[in-house]
Amino acid sequence: MAETEDFLVRELHPVDDDIFKEPMRKRRRSDRDQRFRAFPSVEQSALKEYEKLESRTRRVLSNTYQKLIQSVFLDDSIPNSVKYLINRLLALIEKPSLDPIYIGLFGSTGAGKSSLINAIIQQAMFLPVSGESICTSCIVQVSSGCCEQYEAKIHLLSDQEWKEELKNLTTLLHRTEELGGEEEDAWDRGDAVEEAVWKLQKFYGNGAEGKSYEELLRAKPRGKIPTSRVISLKAEETIDKCSVIWVISDIERISGGRAHEDLLNESMKACQRGFCRDLALVVTKTDKLHLPEYLRERKVGNQAIQSQREAVLERNEMIKLQRNKILKDKLKRKLPADSRVLEASELVYTVSAQEYWQRALLTQEETEIPKLREYIRRRLLDKKKRMVTKYVTEAFGLLLLTDSFSCTDHMQNEHLHMSGLRRFVEEKIQLLEKAIDQCFAHIARPLQEGIWNARSSYRRILGACLVRSRGNQGFHQTLKAVCLKNGIYASRTLARIDLNEALTQPIYEQIDPIFGCIFSRSGKPADGSALIPHIDAFKLSLQEKMTEIGIRNGLKYDSYKKSFLIQEISAILGGLEEHILRKKRKIYESLTTSVQNDLKPCYEEAAQITGKKACERMKDALRRGVDRQVAEGMFERAQERMQHQFQQLKNGITEKVKGSIATMLTLASSPGDGLYKELADVKSEYKEMEKLHRSLREVAENAVLRRGMQDFLLRMSPSKAGPPKT
Repeated sequence: MAETEDFLVRELHPVDDDIFKEPMRKRRRSDRDQRFRAFPSVEQSALKEYEKLESRTRRVLSNTYQKLIQSVFLDDSIPNSVKYLINRLLALIEKPSLDPIYIGLFGSTGAGKSSLINAIIQQAMFLPVSGESICTSCIVQVSSGCCEQYEAKIHLLSDQEWKEELKNLTTLLHRTEELGGEEEDAWDRGDAVEEAVWKLQKFYGNGAEGKSYEELLRAKPRGKIPTSRVISLKAEETIDKCSVIWVISDIERISGGRAHEDLLNESMKACQRGFCRDLALVVTKTDKLHLPEYLRERKVGNQAIQSQREAVLERNEMIKLQRNKILKDKLKRKLPADSRVLEASELVYTVSAQEYWQRALLTQEETEIPKLREYIRRRLLDKKKRMVTKYVTEAFGLLLLTDSFSCTDHMQNEHLHMSGLRRFVEEKIQLLEKAIDQCFAHIARPLQEGIWNARSSYRRILGACLVRSRGNQGFHQTLKAVCLKNGIYASRTLARIDLNEALTQPIYEQIDPIFGCIFSRSGKPADGSALIPHIDAFKLSLQEKMTEIGIRNGLKYDSYKKSFLIQEISAILGGLEEHILRKKRKIYESLTTSVQNDLKPCYEEAAQITGKKACERMKDALRRGVDRQVAEGMFERAQERMQHQFQQLKNGITEKVKGSIATMLTLASSPGDGLYKELADVKSEYKEMEKLHRSLREVAENAVLRRGMQDFLLRMSPSKAGPPKT
């Protein structure tokens, strides 16, 4: 909400009358129709009606804003109530039509992300896809830190350093070819070889892995190398912006693969700390199946399989059942019981983008692409409906109060007696502070138990992180990268390493369930552990008090103020919920961030170690450094920092409530305070806004009716024939 001082420095925003001329209307209608073309006609009609409501509301607000500006433009002093109204009007006029819905698709290279997107949007080649090369870039490391924006500086090797690296890569590849299979296993070089091939192909192109060192020295690199030898990348870390996350894994990697498991774990953390509410595993390329092998491994006693199609459908259904149970069990251990994702009927989808286009084995419905598309459409439609309903309701409240301000004949006699309400609000704020303290107190014991567990297990955890399965062959470079990056290293081929996260994992295992409850919408009513219900109760008590005062006074224009104040309470506390969700990520990550900061000198010391037995010496330095920090209270400091973050959140909540409610209550103060002034006549705008507000219900009823008719017609229509059996 805008501060009253902002009005004095903001540039006035006159409304351009041209935007309402007929040619522009036609052009906007055409653009709108294009944007809605992915929706069925029933949903298109609903979206158009909601957009029309929103557009007309913005026009009413803009006209009202202009009238208010003109009525106070030459005044030396502007009453606070008028400043408040003008700023609220401007904030609503400038409010985005619809915040983006971020759906994150995370998966390994070649998992089928681009093909899936192309199929969902029904554009076969919107994103380039290929079975032989990486066509769309992706973020390799999916994790978060405490900064709003991340900057990565990639320091490229010098010519001499690259020559040494190139020699090592080619030696590794050629020696692997010379060694027998048995000896190759003993060297445990699989990951290193794959990494070497990838590097050479990226730098010199396909086939580079088969060339000699001398040939590659003469070859021209594929990309341009900057003269500074530094590449800077800046971006927001994206997973915490997503309200929906789909982890993508192809059918051949779903059993035994680690990548999708790591991504699912990171996605569950995003549900804990960010805005994510829905999570699913999307298994791609499910048309792939070797029938003889499947029949051989299939359990005896099942119904006989007659075709490839039947085998694919049976296998896909089995995977869905198995993976759905595994994923739901994991989510139950990590998230509060009332989490929206736990209510989902489906957590796993088995899709085939290729069959969506070809339909050789499966119908389009059986590829489950339409199911994902329908999910997106429904989510967008629901969000648009909620946004427009809230927008029109807020606008109506503002126009209602603005119109009441213009009725000066009644101002002196009809007003709310606010002294009792102010005392009531102060008492309720004190009760809210106590409720927040009690809410946050629920995490104290699990946090303490987690600290004890971390102290008793940190050596074992650190040792496991520093162990390479077969010696230190090549691991010293990985370990150096870990130290240079303050304990974190992500690779295309190796499992992600995060020493800070590993050391704090025993703490998170203890606090995750209660942390989720604190920031859930409902939590357990009996123990009062959930924060948002306390704020909802505070809001309800204020609204009930306003209604009581309105009924007791029984005055027409005071009822206008009452309705407006009730609505403003919802707007203020609704914005508070968004503030809480943004802060919870910083609170959740405070443990890992604290440990990382304390261990930074330790990482820096280890990163400087070179020479003989560098790997073992780095490990020793890390062990000594962690031992020293633990002895000096590293985990206890992390505990204090998390508790400090909770305290800061409490202070922020109460300050926002006190400031916003106090400003709002000035609108209902007595005329003797000099807050009222005769304003421009906005009766026509109020009447139009009243009609728009009434039409909200009609639009919602129309949408339900159309949806019912569409469902009826779909049930009555003949089912689509499937593809021929093979």
